[in-house]
Amino acid sequence: MLFSSTDIPCDYLGARRTGDRRKGERRKQSRAEPDRRGRERRRSAFRGLVLAAAVAFPHQVKPESLDAAWLRPPVPAVTTTIESVVAVPAARAYDVFIREASTRYGVDATLIRSVMQTESAFDALAVSRAGAVGLMQLMPDVAVELGVTDPFDARQNVMAGAKYLGRLLDLYRGNVRLALASYNAGATNVAQYGGVPPFPETQKYVKQVTRLVASSKRARTK
Repeated sequence: MLFSSTDIPCDYLGARRTGDRRKGERRKQSRAEPDRRGRERRRSAFRGLVLAAAVAFPHQVKPESLDAAWLRPPVPAVTTTIESVVAVPAARAYDVFIREASTRYGVDATLIRSVMQTESAFDALAVSRAGAVGLMQLMPDVAVELGVTDPFDARQNVMAGAKYLGRLLDLYRGNVRLALASYNAGATNVAQYGGVPPFPETQKYVKQVTRLVASSKRARTK
């Protein structure tokens, strides 16, 4: 049977007359404060999820998905104070390298220091007119042969010079004078003259180094 909706009471269809309201319906009130709290709760929950994902799957979380403030690394703070400065005498400034070289190549530490003093006066930047460089005054070809990459590097220079001295001492069976003469004038000249060459520079060099060695040994026995 057909019937018209006008025959059905308004309440049956859920329609309301003007001025009516549903049973238990609350009066309209401001929702500003609850909405704000809801947004904060949602944001807090979202941040928790993102951080949990970053910990569990660090390779899957893109940096741009995180708050820039969270990604900012801490800035370390270091404070130093220099209360005093003690100058190290040049003659002792390279003792660590001298001891290391002496131990490694079996060359007397006093001999290494005496050669260094005679060659460069403990000046790591010294360059001779002949082109010898550094504390032990290595010639460029000798430095390359000994694997030196920076002849002005104190450690490299001392280690290479001691190694070269060790070779010469082995060559001359421990004869310090011949080893020193060869260090200064070259093994060819020593072989040619059958001993210390008659060059004034070489003669002076051998005497000065041997004198320094003897002086250092006397000072240690006192």
